This record gives sequence, structure tokens and C-alpha cells, in this order.
Amino acid sequence: MIDLLGLLGSDLPVLAAPMAGGPTVPALVLAAAEERAAGFLAGGYKTPEALATEVAEVRARTDRYGVNLFSPNPVPVDPGAYAAYRELLLPLADRYGVELPADPVEDDDFWRGKVDVLVEAAPPVVSFTFGLPDAAGAAALRAAGCALVQTVTSPDEARLAVEAGMDALAVQSAGAGGHSGTFTPQRPVARVPLPELVRAVRAVTDLPVVAAGGVGSSADVRAALEAGAQAVAVGTLLLLAEEAGTNPGHRAGLLGGDRGPQLSTTAFSGRPAGGIMNAFLAAYDGKGPLGYPALHHLTSPIRRAAAAAANPEHVNLWAGTGYRNTEARPAGEILRGLVP
Repeated sequence: MIDLLGLLGSDLPVLAAPMAGGPTVPALVLAAAEERAAGFLAGGYKTPEALATEVAEVRARTDRYGVNLFSPNPVPVDPGAYAAYRELLLPLADRYGVELPADPVEDDDFWRGKVDVLVEAAPPVVSFTFGLPDAAGAAALRAAGCALVQTVTSPDEARLAVEAGMDALAVQSAGAGGHSGTFTPQRPVARVPLPELVRAVRAVTDLPVVAAGGVGSSADVRAALEAGAQAVAVGTLLLLAEEAGTNPGHRAGLLGGDRGPQLSTTAFSGRPAGGIMNAFLAAYDGKGPLGYPALHHLTSPIRRAAAAAANPEHVNLWAGTGYRNTEARPAGEILRGLVP
């Protein structure tokens, strides 16, 4: 069994989770490293060139880091349903003066190019979300000396990760903010408390576990560790950190008071993700089809424009169940305060 914290060089059992789409920038990962913890760069939605630049920036100052990639696991969209959802969104797009893609955009998030970047950089740890990496990509990263961590949301997915030769697991509960790592986005993810999910996964494998999802306090961290996790990854609680790249609209949404319970939605990207209520979800949740990455690309122009305008009502307010405890403080201080 690997010592994941040892590989990451972390003296703390609390890690900075990868948050794609802006929040996790090199400054956030470096802030975690400076606190003698570790963080994961988010490779999702970046070009290989952009990822290489961020890895080089972090690597020049620390070896206390990992990198997360989205494994290709597309959800094909029905063309007719896509067209109907686009029609619903057009008035909002007109309000922001943006164009929406007429035809579904399907891609693999530059998978091969990003694997090549990480093979060359050889970070200590590479983690995967949305599904298992292809055998060739996994083998190349393993040969480069990277430990491989698979995000799972159930014991069944954990078994598949073990069979694929993963070195450790990131066990993610439905209380997590942002996209669920589920292998089967067509099926709802069970709302199982994080400690209970960790115990269920530990019952089927002895691989090291990083727990994630719904963490709002040091008591939540303690519960996950006592359930058998080697470490806990924190995302939502870092969204307002000084070093985070969280867009102004997202920050405004988290600072604007209680928005009710966290929910799972496919309205923004066509894949289940955890967030909190705003005007976009009030109008469109449940009205769009499944279809990833097609719906991600469809709604991106609106979300980018709303973020630039610091409007929380039309950005994806990704947040976990612990969102009410977010504070605008230095990232290192937040991480240190979560250690039981």
C-alpha cells in the first residue's frame, strides 16, 4: 500500500482538491504547499499548453502537488433535445450578447495531449475523474513514476478501479461541489454520508483513500479519517480563499447569504454536479437533456458572460453541502484550521 501523503509530501491530512473551471490556480496549490499540505492542479477545461504552463509554475517551487484529469467518458446528447434546450436558452444568450453553438460540440478535453504533458512533467500523483483512464494513458503515466488515484462514488466503482491497477482512491460523496466523478452519469448518485461511503469502499479494498464531498468543518474531517480515509480533500471551503481563482460571480453567490440546500443538477453541463440555487437553475433545472460535454459547451458562453459581469444568477454556483462555512481567508489558514 502506498503512503499517499508521503508521496505528496504533506504533513497535514487535509489537501486542496482540484476545482476545474477557474478556482484551482497555481497560487492555491502553492499556498497549500507552503502550509506543508498539498494540493491538486485541475487539468479539466485547459489546453495541454495551458496545463504545461501551470505544472511548470508549481513544479518550480514545490513537489507537494498532484494533477487531476478528466478521463474521457462522454454522454452523447440527443440532437433534437439539444436543439430544444438551446432554443430555451436563446433569450438569456441574447441578454448577454453571446452566441450559442448551433450544433453539439463533442470532444475529449485534449486527453492525449494532457497525458503527454504529465508524462514529461512526472508529478508525484495523477488523479482521474469521470471514469477510468484508458490503459495506454495509465501505463504511460505509471512508467513515468506517477502514482494513480481514481475518483469513485461507490464500492462498485472502487472494485473497477482496483481491477484497473489504481494505486489509491478518491472517494467522493454526493455532498461534493462541482461535477460528480460517477462512472454512470445517467443514474442518480446515492446521497450517502461521506464517512459511511468511506467505510463501504474500505470494505471492498485496502487501497488508500482520500475522502471528499460535503466537508464543512474539522469535525467532518475527523469523521472521514476515523472511517478509514488517509486524507481528506477540501474544495468548497477554499472557493473564497484569497489565492483561489474563483470568478467574481461565483464569489458573489457564496457571499450573498443562504441559498438553501445543495442540489445536484445537469442543467449547466449535461452531467450531474453539486451546486446551489440561482436564477439559472430556477428557470432551467430539469429542462435540458443529459449530454456531456455538449451541454457544457452550450451554456459556457452565458456562464462566462455572467462571471465577467459578477452576476451570480447565471453562473454555475458549484458548492458542496458545507458551503455555508466558506470564508474569505488565506488558503493555508483554512486548511490548517480543518486539521482535527
